[in-house]
Amino acid sequence: MNTVNTVLGPVAADDLGVVAVHEALLSVVPGAEHAYDITIDRAEIFATLAGKLTGFRDAGGGTVVDSTGMFHGRDVRMYEALSRSTGVHIVASTGMGPEEDLGGYFLTPQTNPPTPWPAGKFADLFTREVTEGMVVPRVERRGAAGLVATAATRAGRTPTDESLFRGAARTGLATGVPVSLRYGADALEDLQVVLDEGLPAGRVVIGDLDRTDAVAAGWPTAVAERGAYVALDHVGLDDDGCHLTDADRAALVAELVEAGHADRVLLSGSALGVAVGRPAYDLPYAHVLTAFAPLLSKQGVGDEDIRRLLVANPRDLLTVR
Repeated sequence: MNTVNTVLGPVAADDLGVVAVHEALLSVVPGAEHAYDITIDRAEIFATLAGKLTGFRDAGGGTVVDSTGMFHGRDVRMYEALSRSTGVHIVASTGMGPEEDLGGYFLTPQTNPPTPWPAGKFADLFTREVTEGMVVPRVERRGAAGLVATAATRAGRTPTDESLFRGAARTGLATGVPVSLRYGADALEDLQVVLDEGLPAGRVVIGDLDRTDAVAAGWPTAVAERGAYVALDHVGLDDDGCHLTDADRAALVAELVEAGHADRVLLSGSALGVAVGRPAYDLPYAHVLTAFAPLLSKQGVGDEDIRRLLVANPRDLLTVR
């Protein structure tokens, strides 16, 4: 049986239903949990997230992927309880990045002169989170990560970012979980880094491809042609000049489907369920399903292809292989 790693254990891939494939549950700026002027009320956070996940379920959703990685608020115990109480499958992720978001230990380990962690050490760190369970904290492990998520520096991939990408690719090869990359300055060059490690393109999703610079460069089509997944993962963001509007996203999806790439497209909103230390982004997890899918229909995308985008493609990506 094909399975996907969720916080409550392996789940049959065919049971995922509609998947919100690139979201955040609890999103905490690293260090904010120690700030004197910030209060983190876990009971309040739980209630807020439970309400949002229930709304997603009631709209027809089945699975939410928390793609924030290791150090942005991931709370595995809470996610377990949320999944049990709402009936929504939750896939959590390992990984980290970009470089500016890493803790000092991962930037300047005990070497003279200080050098970035090598890819092999990142691979070992991420792989253990899949094979032994995610750390909560270091002294305990719970649940297997279902995704390796990392990102490059927006201005361009740094040597540390490259180590992260190569380590993520090696974890994907060793464990069978997919790898999600947010590109820096060049989506194709960043994709090539993980392909050079031998990771099949079909195990990679490139995020942020609804950025206006990505579309101008033709990267959504180019990434799909190379066999990787194209994530248009800011659905619902209509007032940011750096990203397409939903109307333009829908037109782009229609173009990709018409070009024969329906099996390479993923849709999500990058919603922040609860944000701590950063501005809130209160987009419903069901936005793609309830508001964006009708736009796709108006663009001529058929029901079968819409279901492929929301159900079959994320299922195939997340299946452990």
